[in-house]
Amino acid sequence: MTEQATPERESLAAILGGRNGAIDASLPPLAFVIGWLAAGSSIAWGSAAAIAVAVAVGAVRLVRGDKARAVVVSLAAVIVAALIALHTGRAQDFFLIQVLSNVASALLWLTSAVVRWPLLGVVVGLLLGQKTRWRRDPDLVRAYSRASLVWSLQYVLRVAVYLPLWWAGELVALGVSRTVLTWPLQALTIAASGWVLYRTLPRDHPGLRVVRSG
Repeated sequence: MTEQATPERESLAAILGGRNGAIDASLPPLAFVIGWLAAGSSIAWGSAAAIAVAVAVGAVRLVRGDKARAVVVSLAAVIVAALIALHTGRAQDFFLIQVLSNVASALLWLTSAVVRWPLLGVVVGLLLGQKTRWRRDPDLVRAYSRASLVWSLQYVLRVAVYLPLWWAGELVALGVSRTVLTWPLQALTIAASGWVLYRTLPRDHPGLRVVRSG
């Protein structure tokens, strides 16, 4: 791998939120499970704990310099998840949005690669200020498509784990798997997709910052 390739991987991790963003996202669900257990299987207390932690995490993210819109969206997702669980009376339904979002993400990333509009290319193109100019380069389109398939596998794996646990009502296992399959899996996905990306590009290709017309 060339020296030019390394910063691109770092930039990809940064635009996706990096390790901190993934860890932040895993804290409210973990708080829900802990609150639910501590209060004797109380969905209300679990919800209160998750929302309180989400508010605290949001405050830290704002201090850290994250965009207010992203913080509000994250907090809203936790509140909606709590409302769903409270409405249905099933604690595992706190994770229902997570299950459905991973199903949708798996389909979206897979479809994007099939139709040759790979989402990884869209993301990196925005990061590098290229917009969609990278699509003029057949080598980049091919590489981004293969690397996007790695991302789709990430979501397929989560669905394969989350769905049976949600169906069986295994709340504690859901909380643990949600934590394990957040930033560790994301870090592995970034590394694996980066490897596929650069292995697919021809040896003489100048890298992601340079678009060669086909």
